[in-house]
Amino acid sequence: IYFNLLNSCIYILKIKVNKDQTSFHNRLLQHDLEKNYSGKQGKFNINFGSSASITAFPILHRAADEKILTSDRLTLERQKLTVCPVIDGEEHLRLLNFQHNFITRIQNISNLQHLVFLDLYDNQIEEISGLSTLRSLRVLLLGKNRIKKISNLDNLKNLDVLDLHGNQIAKIENINHLGELRVLNLARNLLSYVENLNGLDSLTELNLRHNQITSMKDVDTLPCLQHLFLSFNNISSFDNILCLADSSSLSDITLDGNPIAQETWYKNTILHHMMQLRQLDMKRITEEERRMASVAARKEEEKKRESHKQTLLKEKKRLTIGNIARQWEIQQNRVALVTSSNQDKKDTDSSQINGSAAYVFPEETRSLDTILSNAVQGLSVLDSHLVEVEGDTLYLYGSGALESLDRNWSVQTAGTVTTVSFMFIEFDEIIQVLPKLKIRFPNSVHLKFKETNIVILQQFNALAQARRIEQLTVDPQGNPVVNFTLWKYYVLFRLNHFNLQRINGTEVTQNDIVMAERLFGILAYVASSELPQYRLLSLLGESRKKQFCYMLEAKGKKSGIVSEESNDSRRVGGENASRAILNYTTREFHTEKLEEIKEREKFCQTYIQDLVKEAADINMKNESLQKLWPQMFIELVRDAVIEIRNKNSYMKLCLQRITDQK
Repeated sequence: IYFNLLNSCIYILKIKVNKDQTSFHNRLLQHDLEKNYSGKQGKFNINFGSSASITAFPILHRAADEKILTSDRLTLERQKLTVCPVIDGEEHLRLLNFQHNFITRIQNISNLQHLVFLDLYDNQIEEISGLSTLRSLRVLLLGKNRIKKISNLDNLKNLDVLDLHGNQIAKIENINHLGELRVLNLARNLLSYVENLNGLDSLTELNLRHNQITSMKDVDTLPCLQHLFLSFNNISSFDNILCLADSSSLSDITLDGNPIAQETWYKNTILHHMMQLRQLDMKRITEEERRMASVAARKEEEKKRESHKQTLLKEKKRLTIGNIARQWEIQQNRVALVTSSNQDKKDTDSSQINGSAAYVFPEETRSLDTILSNAVQGLSVLDSHLVEVEGDTLYLYGSGALESLDRNWSVQTAGTVTTVSFMFIEFDEIIQVLPKLKIRFPNSVHLKFKETNIVILQQFNALAQARRIEQLTVDPQGNPVVNFTLWKYYVLFRLNHFNLQRINGTEVTQNDIVMAERLFGILAYVASSELPQYRLLSLLGESRKKQFCYMLEAKGKKSGIVSEESNDSRRVGGENASRAILNYTTREFHTEKLEEIKEREKFCQTYIQDLVKEAADINMKNESLQKLWPQMFIELVRDAVIEIRNKNSYMKLCLQRITDQK
């Protein structure tokens, strides 16, 4: 609009100059104007007024004939002006042009209340001012100046075009009242965020090229906006300009020169979210492009949803594992507290020695319970265990995960699992499910333990229950047994029948196996020699009893003279019988045995006490009988003699008794 106005304006100026030497400032300005307007003496005359209020500025007058020709237009383009001159007698002026000068401040135009077009392009203005009386102004051109803030436009409610490009503006502000504004140019400024566009109900074109914009809002509140130019900014994500998708009037947009324009999904995403667009980056959009964009955008949305779903699952997994880890730490702290209390307390009871009873100080108990409740509070929505199959590995977090082994696993899933990883689970609890493990996952050959509380070498004895182990990984974290220098050799010795290939990622060599046998071979011999035979048979399974018999027979033979039949029999069941004696009893199982022994002792004691009491009663009765028997015998004889003294009467009495009994 304003370019058409500029092209249609023909400026013819004649300025008359009246010299006045009364003021030093006037002389400086006169010299400046004479220098600036040299070579134009036939066209311009400059006249300085003598009024005190205007002595610091030059006064411009035009000849009468020139006023008639261009009464509503005046141009002072490229005149090297440093101030706005006083324009006298031009109250009906509608178009004023100060392009390409050195003006630093807008002034001396407040009397031009009919002014519609004001062009101050390419000057040195630092602040918008002096426009409050120009209520009729429709076009204001302030491009290529030094303006840092949009201000003092309160009375310009009829403004139609506002050009502020090429300045130093960092924020859009103080323009919400410009309801008639149709064109706003803020290109080549210092904007980084677009906002405060509410109220610009007539805006149809917004130019924001060559700024530092990263995001924007309020664009969707502009009901008439059709053309938006955002080329050469720092927009890198469509989410930062998502408000554009809600604009129903936008038909032309440019985003070239932004990082987002380099993305492969750029065009499809824009067209999918802004179906009303007719042009993108100054290129017309075809229906085929819209269709392809819609298809591609749907695929992209599906990918994003899947990615978002995976992200949520990973976050849930992270939070769940964190919750399990906290519960594990609290549990370990509680166990450590109980152990410490047991050590401080003198206890001669064997059950207490084995950890079946403990005393905890009340203060410490309340404190620990508080810690536990605080840790669990807020995490109740999270699971206390986690089961996950990833690739060929089954991950079990938390003791509750062991129950998943009873699940009906598909044949395909169970067959692909070759590694089972245990985390935050007591090793003694893992032992109880090892038989299930070899049934549910027959191809599992690698066991991993992390934070499972393996503290003594004897615990490795329990791994002999597994079906097959080729690799064993015991993480130092949460497993103090790894700090023992010889733990790997003990594992090789005790699990020799598995023919382990790797321990903690290190390949097992033949030298390692020989060294393990040298270090611990005597241990199995001593264990099998010192225990009674009945005890050995109770420890060994039925499948190994025959093997054990062969071992006993071999003891009676000379060293090195063992029959081939005996050697074959020792391989029955895979595990060496002498090593099988080295087993591990869990604390819970040991506690149960102790309780069972206690119950048996109590039963035996009660039974013996009853027997003794019964025997004492019998003896007491016997002694009483011995004392009373002589007198009783005399009375019996006397009664018998009395009864048979009268033979006939006695016989009748007997017959009568027999009759009565019938």
